[in-house]
Amino acid sequence: MIVRQFISWIRTAPAGERAEATRSLARAWLISDLTEDDRAAAEGALLMLLDDASPLVRQAMAEVFARSVEAPAAIVQALSLDQASVALPVLEHSPLLIDADLVDIIATGNCEMQCAVARRVNLPASVCAAIAEVGAPAAALELIENAYAELAPFSWDRIVERHGHLAAIRESMLVLEDLPAATRVALVAKLSDTLAQFVVARNWLSADRAVRIASEARDRSTVNIAARSRGDDMRGLVRHLRATGQLTAGLILRALLSGNLELFDSALSELSGLPQARVSALLHDRGGASLQALLKRAGLPESTFAAFRVALEVTHETGYVDSVGGAARLRRRMVERVLTHCEHDRQAAEPLLILLRRFATESAREEARMFCDELIVEETMAPILHELIAA
Repeated sequence: MIVRQFISWIRTAPAGERAEATRSLARAWLISDLTEDDRAAAEGALLMLLDDASPLVRQAMAEVFARSVEAPAAIVQALSLDQASVALPVLEHSPLLIDADLVDIIATGNCEMQCAVARRVNLPASVCAAIAEVGAPAAALELIENAYAELAPFSWDRIVERHGHLAAIRESMLVLEDLPAATRVALVAKLSDTLAQFVVARNWLSADRAVRIASEARDRSTVNIAARSRGDDMRGLVRHLRATGQLTAGLILRALLSGNLELFDSALSELSGLPQARVSALLHDRGGASLQALLKRAGLPESTFAAFRVALEVTHETGYVDSVGGAARLRRRMVERVLTHCEHDRQAAEPLLILLRRFATESAREEARMFCDELIVEETMAPILHELIAA
């Protein structure tokens, strides 16, 4: 009887009053002990209100039903397809929407709707993949910042491919501790390309020089990222570098000259098709013939073989780098030994000598920066140490 009176009254009531009445009816449907007839009548009234001319009425219904498992499924489905102001609470919270519903909404909804879905708790990989594939940049950003989203590696890569040129996307991804190394490198590549295009467009650098500087910066960042990568993460990084054409002789030589043997081993294993354990064994053979055969099988230029051989000799003499920072910087002594050897080697190609000279300059400047930083730290700590000793 009460529901019938409600239906009669609501036809002429103002929109605001209809919205409040609808809110009360929806709550009653969820929590009140209605008879079976009254429950059926209430559901019929709520279904009728889906056609109400005022979005305030449907919004009131959406806010009540958004988080409930007991809400009428047909009504929740209809509300999820309504205009954004009505659908958002349901899209973000309703447990009654299945993955297929969410994927369809991502494909057909606007940016606000995509963002609401991206904020959902326990968002499955299939929905994340849909957002990565067709979602707006704002939705991708919501997805990145959703700690409960289950993103597959290919979804990370797709976000980088589509939106990696946007600073907000890059910054949000780079602060994630568990971001795959391959994805970090892809972000760095996007940033390098963006900066290169910017300086060329401003006529600050020629196109060739901008590309070279961007490439060198990308290689430095790659070695830095690799210094923090191990196991499957390292293997995924090397596969990405090869697929994108970045696994060059120059990058591999930089890895070795930085003392990053894990990246060096993984790169040769990837290029040669040999197991990494076998590659490591060949690299520890002091005879030299095994190294030459390995480098040839990996497809590296013969003009670089001597540089790799001398670098490995220095590595065996000085030991291995056991710190992240150490494996990310060129080692000056090693670079200078290799450069000196190649300058007296008639078989050394001019591009290799140019590269090694750049490495030598970079390592010298890095060493100078570190020296100055240490001096500043000593100057800062000296008064403190003096006070402690005096006390």
